[in-house]
Amino acid sequence: MEIKEFRELSPKDLDQKVADLKQKLFELRRKKAVGQLEHAEQIRAVRKDIAKAETIKRQRELQIPQPVVKAAKAVKK
Repeated sequence: MEIKEFRELSPKDLDQKVADLKQKLFELRRKKAVGQLEHAEQIRAVRKDIAKAETIKRQRELQIPQPVVKAAKAVKK
């Protein structure tokens, strides 16, 4: 998930998303332990998504303004 998508979620939805991601991480780790996990990179991706969501939650707690994303300009060579 992109960080922009996390920012669009309400606090309640964000909490639910974190809980869902933690459950998914648990399931992936369980599959890895029994040798059923085919794509180990999924664990890393889920951990990063959890970190993104937790970062957004913390920014909201501290009332840090959300950064404005500007469109990238084309560079001429």
